Amino acid sequence: MKAAFIICSAALLVACGEKPQDAKGVRTDKPAYSGTGVASFTDAGWKAGDKDGWANHLKARATYGQNDHVRAPQ
Repeated sequence: MKAAFIICSAALLVACGEKPQDAKGVRTDKPAYSGTGVASFTDAGWKAGDKDGWANHLKARATYGQNDHVRAPQ
C-alpha cells in the first residue's frame, strides 16, 4: 500500500513538471520599418525602409484608428 502511494505521488509530481520554454519563431535584427518584402503586407504609398513614413503611420493609427477617447461621444 505504501509503495503504491509513493509511485502514485511520484507520477503526479512528474505530471506537474513544466516544459521548457525555448524561444522559437522568426528572429531578425532588422527594424520593423524595413518591411517584410511581401507586397500584400505593405500599405499603399509606403516604401520599405522609410522610417519617417513608418513613424507617421503609427502616429496616425494611434490617434485616429485605435484611440477610443477621440471617438467617444462627448
